[in-house]
Amino acid sequence: MKNNLKMALALLIIIVLTVIIIYATLPYLNYIFGAFILFTIFRPLYQFLVKKVKIRKQIAAVLVIIVSIFVVLIPFYFLLSMIVSEIQQLILNQEAIIASIESGAVFATNFLSRLNIPFDMFQTKIEEKAMELASQAVNYTSLFILGSIQSLSHQSIGLLIMYFLLYYLFTEEDSDFMRQVTVAVPFNEENTATLLNEFRRIVRTTLTASGAVALAQGGVLTIAFLFFNIQGAFLWGAIAAVLSFLPLVGAAFVWIPAVIVQFFQADYAAAIGILAAGLFISVLDNFLRPMVQKTVGKIHPLLSLLGIVIGVSLFGLIGIVIGPLLLSYFILTVQMFSREYLS
Repeated sequence: MKNNLKMALALLIIIVLTVIIIYATLPYLNYIFGAFILFTIFRPLYQFLVKKVKIRKQIAAVLVIIVSIFVVLIPFYFLLSMIVSEIQQLILNQEAIIASIESGAVFATNFLSRLNIPFDMFQTKIEEKAMELASQAVNYTSLFILGSIQSLSHQSIGLLIMYFLLYYLFTEEDSDFMRQVTVAVPFNEENTATLLNEFRRIVRTTLTASGAVALAQGGVLTIAFLFFNIQGAFLWGAIAAVLSFLPLVGAAFVWIPAVIVQFFQADYAAAIGILAAGLFISVLDNFLRPMVQKTVGKIHPLLSLLGIVIGVSLFGLIGIVIGPLLLSYFILTVQMFSREYLS
């Protein structure tokens, strides 16, 4: 009875401490996950520097962190800067946007009137609604930019946490501390190793598949925009590549508005061409992603799709990796629990 009471008290302390730690780290949870993802991606490079080049662990970790900054952080920063610049140009050209939408509404009204469809009575309402939507869109983008600037300090702290954690993941991988953390996993050594290997497999497979889809969709849209002389083709192609990581919609956030704008400007060839390119990359996603996932990591497409939907809703963009990992871990832990404690 005394042992059971002590065990219950110990479990209560563990639960309370876990809740406190999760609550304290919740604002920076994405950065913590990001450190583990970067660790998985750049671990082969770190091991190459340590084992083949014979560089000290601390120096190798710093070099790998610098490489990750130039490969991941700086390109993302420049892309975000270009997006913000483009949005600012849209804000400055607010009157031109509204005028374009108005002319598109007038054009639609004239077109339908030629078909003997009485549409004049709705013309004023359409123009008012179009101007209202355009104004709301511009105001939303302004608030988005302001919010991004205001959260800069939070992002800076998060990045510091991410790279400090990444440094110690590299240098302390074989330390006593990491072995103690591994011992805390409530499964035997074989199942613990399986969980670690599953993390590497999910990260490698998800990023490879998402990267292949991003390159394909961004490349196709860039070519289509260049062919039809759309301004900022490379920028919008890069934005489409980044958005393609999001499930279901993704690059459609770029090509659908482009189709509407070209239609309002009476450039029907460009509208039809971009529409065809958009439909093509949407179909391409359904074939390319499952093929890469099956080839690289043998992940079922349903697990990936549900995982990405769940992960993005909880963790944002980084959820494209965390979501499938959570589902995969759920299935694995249920199987391990059944084998170790029920069988």
